[in-house]
Amino acid sequence: MVVFFIVLYGTWLVVGCALQRKMIYPREFAQPNPAAKRTVQDLEQIWIDSPEGKVEAWYMPGFGRTASSPGPAVIFAHGNAELIDNNVQALNQYRFMGIGVLLCEFRGYGRSAGSPSQDAITDDFVKAYDLLAAKPEVDSQRIILHGRSLGGGVVCSLAEQRPPAALIVQSTFISMKKMAAKYALPAFAVRDPYDNEQTIRSLDCPILIFHGLNDHIIPHSHGKHLAGLAKHGTFIEYSCGHNDFPPDDLVYWQDLRKFLTKHDLIGSVKSSE
Repeated sequence: MVVFFIVLYGTWLVVGCALQRKMIYPREFAQPNPAAKRTVQDLEQIWIDSPEGKVEAWYMPGFGRTASSPGPAVIFAHGNAELIDNNVQALNQYRFMGIGVLLCEFRGYGRSAGSPSQDAITDDFVKAYDLLAAKPEVDSQRIILHGRSLGGGVVCSLAEQRPPAALIVQSTFISMKKMAAKYALPAFAVRDPYDNEQTIRSLDCPILIFHGLNDHIIPHSHGKHLAGLAKHGTFIEYSCGHNDFPPDDLVYWQDLRKFLTKHDLIGSVKSSE
């Protein structure tokens, strides 16, 4: 009987190692919407060079921002079964606050070349960050990182190389190793660790953590734990799950605006000197 369980678990380790990226990055479920970018004013399509080919990004400048009146900007990373196409309309709300928005695609998703992994996606987001910081209408000292679900891991990984003015994560896990433990996959077998715990503990910037009280995909306890590690953390919870987050768009954007205003990331337009 013991031998049977050893063989069974060994088989699961092999399968888990082989298929984990299929589970973490289910890109086949993310369907492009060719009309999405045509519905947004002043959207700029950008192609980022990677060793595996071109990776797509969409940039939307903050309303009222110019080279003489630069403002903050946000880099957004979506969930694991989404595309930038799925988020462009909702994130338009940032622009009304004078915040530019850059949505960078995950490698191998949608119209982007290559295969997704933590290292590959982080490399592309670093390049995207540098392109955004160089734009004349963007205040490079006020770049915010915002990620949802897996995207929270992506922006935390980016923050290790490009510390942000603020970090916003919603419905995000402690680490991929913690998530893998739920499926009896040992830490050493995890190929993309996304150690959000370590990143949030080390950052010295304002951090906003959103989580749903009834999230059964990434439990509420993960968000609460991360909030407890932040030096300058704000934790906001809503009565919702994972895929129905947020339950009220108006309240969500009001809470987000309050956080950004409190930390002087929005307010009066900042003029260049």
